[in-house]
Amino acid sequence: MKKQIDKGDKTIWIHAASLGEYEQGLPLLEELKKKYTKNKIVLSFFSPSGYEVKKDKTPADVVIYLPMDTIANAKQFVALIKPELAIFIKYEIWPSYLRELKKCKVPALLASAIFSRKQIFFKPYGGFMRKSLKNISHFFVQDDNSKDLLNTIGFKNCTISGDTRFDRVFQILKNDNELVFMATFKGEHRCMIAGSTWPEDETIIVDYINQINENVKFVIAPHHIKSSHIEKLVDSINKKTIRYSKMKEATLDDVEVLIIDSIGLLTKIYNYADIAYVGGGFSTGLHNTLEPAVFGIPVIIGPKYDGFKEAEDLVELNGIISISNKNEFRRQLDALWSDNTYSKNTGKINADYIQKKQGATKEVMSHIVKLL
Repeated sequence: MKKQIDKGDKTIWIHAASLGEYEQGLPLLEELKKKYTKNKIVLSFFSPSGYEVKKDKTPADVVIYLPMDTIANAKQFVALIKPELAIFIKYEIWPSYLRELKKCKVPALLASAIFSRKQIFFKPYGGFMRKSLKNISHFFVQDDNSKDLLNTIGFKNCTISGDTRFDRVFQILKNDNELVFMATFKGEHRCMIAGSTWPEDETIIVDYINQINENVKFVIAPHHIKSSHIEKLVDSINKKTIRYSKMKEATLDDVEVLIIDSIGLLTKIYNYADIAYVGGGFSTGLHNTLEPAVFGIPVIIGPKYDGFKEAEDLVELNGIISISNKNEFRRQLDALWSDNTYSKNTGKINADYIQKKQGATKEVMSHIVKLL
């Protein structure tokens, strides 16, 4: 940090726990970079899943790991970067850092925050963490419930701004999402894309692939791409299957299943889906449903989606379909393949939902302009 930040530098500090929070805060980071050209943007991570992926691929000027939350670390860190503003994304409450920022009269914002009654702030024994919240200058929350909960413990410095992730995923539509190999692979066929899958998801998907007789193509992009797992997955499929790392575009026409054993392609691959399946809902936790939903297609997930607000909303609206077993998976896919109107209407629910949720970045930026 000493090598990258000079004494005269003005900085804005953004902290994201991991890759998901980074993607959530990226619209803010980009806007800050455009508007405050004389400031260095310091981006900190806690998890390697964010730092290792984005340390060389971000608009931020300085990318670092955030040291552990001790009084000594907080003092040294804040003294080094001398931020004019600090922004924490979603859940990040670091008591020592927040206390030091307040002591140094640096505004600290919590952006795209979401609160639930289960959190320690709202428990009788949560006094220490409630005290930490007093060092946050302003809360930008995703929904009414979060604002109401903060109000119950005395915090009125709160704005319902929505979630900056919706601004992020909506930008996807403006990008160049063309992939030559996907256009060749899909051709005139219908195609289902299964993204961020775990073994529990893949068991259900492969069972369907092995039994279906219709002329449909499939893409599976596993969450883990270890060679041993990919080979086992390929061996379990009884249709012509190829790995992305071994494909030759000239041979893709008659391939029925494509396994993506590489990272960084999934967002663009969803552009070619007629139906998407998003993994994690049978195991560790649901992955990003907004990336396929923004393309206006039906999305299928497993049964565990509590706490994922956009999934909860879209299941209720019937844009995302939750299934609990292979029979339900088959039944829902067959219905979507056979009824084009049903499929289009389901996808439109998803696209409309994301369209209506735009604007969180603009809301937060309008507040920042008053501070800097």
